Amino acid sequence: MKKSLPIWLTIAIALIAFVAGLFIDRHCLKPGSGSNDKVDAILALIEQEYVDTVDVEKLLEKSIPNILNELDPHTCYIDAKYKRDAVSEPDVAIPDIGIAYIIINDTIYVESTIPNGPGDKAGIMPGDRIVTIDGKPTASQKISIGETLKRMSGPDGSKLVLGVQRHGNPKTIDFTVTRNRIKEHSVDPCYMLNKNTGYIKVNQFAHNTDQEFVQALKQLQDQGAKRYMIDLRGNGGGFMEIAVLMANEFLESGQPIVSTRGRHRKNNHPYKSDGTGGFQNAEVAVLTDEYTASASEIFVGALQDNDRALIVGRRTYGKGLVHKDFFLPDSSLIRLAIARYYTPSGRCIQKDYKRLGNHNYDNEVLERYKHGEAYSRDSIKVDKSQAFTTSHGRTVYGGGGIIPDIYVPYDLEGITQYYIDAENAGLLQRFAFNYCQNNRKTLDSMSDYMQFMRTTPIDNTMIKEFADFAADNGIPPRWYYINQSRDLILTRLKALIARDIFGTMAYYSILNRNDNTVQTALKALNRHKAVFPITE
Repeated sequence: MKKSLPIWLTIAIALIAFVAGLFIDRHCLKPGSGSNDKVDAILALIEQEYVDTVDVEKLLEKSIPNILNELDPHTCYIDAKYKRDAVSEPDVAIPDIGIAYIIINDTIYVESTIPNGPGDKAGIMPGDRIVTIDGKPTASQKISIGETLKRMSGPDGSKLVLGVQRHGNPKTIDFTVTRNRIKEHSVDPCYMLNKNTGYIKVNQFAHNTDQEFVQALKQLQDQGAKRYMIDLRGNGGGFMEIAVLMANEFLESGQPIVSTRGRHRKNNHPYKSDGTGGFQNAEVAVLTDEYTASASEIFVGALQDNDRALIVGRRTYGKGLVHKDFFLPDSSLIRLAIARYYTPSGRCIQKDYKRLGNHNYDNEVLERYKHGEAYSRDSIKVDKSQAFTTSHGRTVYGGGGIIPDIYVPYDLEGITQYYIDAENAGLLQRFAFNYCQNNRKTLDSMSDYMQFMRTTPIDNTMIKEFADFAADNGIPPRWYYINQSRDLILTRLKALIARDIFGTMAYYSILNRNDNTVQTALKALNRHKAVFPITE
């Protein structure tokens, strides 16, 4: 049998080919086509003959996004002034406020938030649509990525007001974010769920994520972990190569991980495992939701199609386009879709943007909630013509996102209008922040979050204090609903307070005790449902 190339060498070859292709594209494409002549003629005509004086360059800058909107929802234009910030990651990140976002057509969507970062602390959530920045509208102005970076970025300690629309709430909610450039970690936290199960939360696929990931796996292994729960919920993606390296840790030599296919042969690349992974025999469960996207879906698809891991949660986002940056003469760039990702079974994970249309594509995740997919597996729309087979004969489906092996509905327990109003207003985060400020000396003296949990005020006291705080901020107490949401509110408050003092491990340790997806996956692991090969 022909020996597979080492995974690092495969990726290095692909990167060299990418750079070479970029050089050729930039230096060998010549102007002068009929379309170029036509555009030049139109601009010259406007500049010379139009009744009013027009800044042609500015007109062109505004027109480019409109042209690109006719292609796919993720192809975009980035002007030269903000290119350096925008190309640092494949999915645009604003480190000053700790969020990653994408612009779909003319709408800014939050893909993910950095745990304990400024946006997260303020109450910004994945899926939020940013409709105003410091009171100025975004969507109506066809805002560019460069302009967004300019308006969101700023010096540490300065404040930014983001107007957000959240699914299920037609009102715009204002969140005040205090800018603070923080050191990002892709893997945060990792800890032992029980004596032999390690939990790892991966929030993005950045440059060093694979190194952080392997370090976390080994750290948990040293603590006795024999099986692993990898939480990719809310992970909007990142670098494809990093997802390949991470999947390689669990696969035997020669197994397919992902392939890319485009119009041109140079964009067709298969990636296979090289057998160097250190966790090929460990049981694995991967948690997903509707905001698990892009590189996350490559990782999920590789493990599901090789029957290597149990996928638990809800259907993933469905973002499977490969984008490449093409530099223009003024050093601006167009991030253009050049290929699609395909999982080992041959599935394309990209949802159909042409059939959905621009508006429906923007709101596709919201439509899942409306027609019941978030609450019932039977409501998932499966395209039976997109049926594929895993390496050991299970049927999986393409056509948009990855359907989990074990479906877990969105947890509605404790969700009342009172809780929604408090969450949307960011009152849980603000109460937790104030609590920490008022009790800083006592909290800082505690050894760990377990001591905090043992010594927090009695639940009746904390829920009363929160109700009073909410009332002072415009949400009157409705005790019938408060009591229904009592356990949810208290868990969230304690987790937020613990995070401020002890970090994200304390936060997830508290939340995961009552997290249905985590507990469902843990039960499946305890019953050894994730033993290779997965058969259900």
